[in-house]
Amino acid sequence: MDKNTKIYVAGHRGMVGSAIWRNLKAKGYTNLIGKTSKELDLRNQAEVELFFRTEKPEVVIDAAARVGGILANNDYPYHFLMENLQIQNNLIDAAHQNKVQKFIFLGSSCIYPKHAPQPLKEEYLLTDTLEPTNEWYAIAKIAGVKACEAIRKQYGKDFVSLMPTNLYGPNDNFDLKTSHVLPAMIRKFHEAKENTNSNVKLWGSGTPMREFLHVDDLAEAVSFALENKLEDHLYNVGTGEDLTIKKLAETIQEIVGHKGEIKWDSSKPDGTPRKLMDVSKMNEQGWKAKIELKGGIEKTYQWFLDNEYREVIVK
Repeated sequence: MDKNTKIYVAGHRGMVGSAIWRNLKAKGYTNLIGKTSKELDLRNQAEVELFFRTEKPEVVIDAAARVGGILANNDYPYHFLMENLQIQNNLIDAAHQNKVQKFIFLGSSCIYPKHAPQPLKEEYLLTDTLEPTNEWYAIAKIAGVKACEAIRKQYGKDFVSLMPTNLYGPNDNFDLKTSHVLPAMIRKFHEAKENTNSNVKLWGSGTPMREFLHVDDLAEAVSFALENKLEDHLYNVGTGEDLTIKKLAETIQEIVGHKGEIKWDSSKPDGTPRKLMDVSKMNEQGWKAKIELKGGIEKTYQWFLDNEYREVIVK
């Protein structure tokens, strides 16, 4: 891939998009385009079409999405479904209409059925019912995967979908009402530590198994997909290793230095019992995750202290 190739990173300010941006810059790519939501409303088809006609990107990386945890998905089902469909449909179709040859679509492991066999293989898509707590987001992302597959099949374009497991890292969302489990735990344990090591209440039983991938590893996978023509249309991106939510909580508690107790609220939902990705397809193509979980969480906690938490104190 020529380092001067015009690459549009949709969602370049978010956790995923900013990691991709940093990665491409570090690799010497000089012609990156990013637009904030105020500059370009990706839900607006006419705006997106005009942007593509004007800027003429050669490659599109779709890291734009409305995201959130169980609570946010449950409270705003219509928004999660409709806004994600609008964003990705506008990007995919504008890319197709404006002759973009390479499109990298980013989704989520929640596209797979709730009780699919473990580890999750790409071929398990659409074989059973989804996890109800995030099915709205999942359905939108499945539609994106199938749209990219359809363009690849009908027009022979290099449109590929990467499905990362649970992500974490710098620029994550640490808001307790809308964040995912790992950043929410970082904030809860830190605030409890600051509050005389008060007890920390966590949702569920702690028994579900989860896999976590540092966002810089995902960015490296995106760069790999950019610089190589992948054989298939859909690839899982993860570490291939998981742990219980209880073990995750204990790890974060240790890193933060919280000395209180952990109280599990079993009246709250656990979500999917286990979500481990089979990443053998991507590994066989030549990509593998490198960042170990404990070290990755330590760096993320430091980022939280340097950025997110400092902003809260200033406010």
